[in-house]
Amino acid sequence: MDHFDSLQEKQIEFIQKQKLYFIGTAGAEGRVNVSPKGLDSLRVKDANTVRWLNLTGSGNETAAHVLENQRMTIMFCSFDKQPLILRLYGQAVMISTDDPHWDEAMADFNDHPGARQVFELNVDLVQTSCGYAVPFYEFTGERETLDKWTANKDKKGLAEYQQAKNRLSLDNKPTGLPPAK
Repeated sequence: MDHFDSLQEKQIEFIQKQKLYFIGTAGAEGRVNVSPKGLDSLRVKDANTVRWLNLTGSGNETAAHVLENQRMTIMFCSFDKQPLILRLYGQAVMISTDDPHWDEAMADFNDHPGARQVFELNVDLVQTSCGYAVPFYEFTGERETLDKWTANKDKKGLAEYQQAKNRLSLDNKPTGLPPAK
């Protein structure tokens, strides 16, 4: 196991090749959340800053947790040749659609109709470990289901869904989702 204060060039290259990563957050109390992410939704801004695009889904746990407790871990696993687990630890901030920095935060991402937040992680620790027990898996493609689902909703329908399903966490904590317009 190795530790670094910032991302090294080889680690950035590894991250940029990943199709899947995991976000871990927790509030001061209540449930811990681990979410798988994909769809080309992560960008390395510099050696200590990572941003990822959060899309509308069935819940919004990460948002509630970051409002209460900014700790976040992002984990990447190698599923092919060279075994590796890479974790990024740090403090995260949430940029919502009504934030004045929203357009700047979205500039690096493809347009997704269900975009609801961008999280920016200030990385204070990078950890690598062997990954010897991580199995081999082959990437065969992205699921188009989420983009199709959100594309089939008009703005009003998507806003209504977000207000019904994404305003509160499993522990009934607010997620900071802006009110419907």
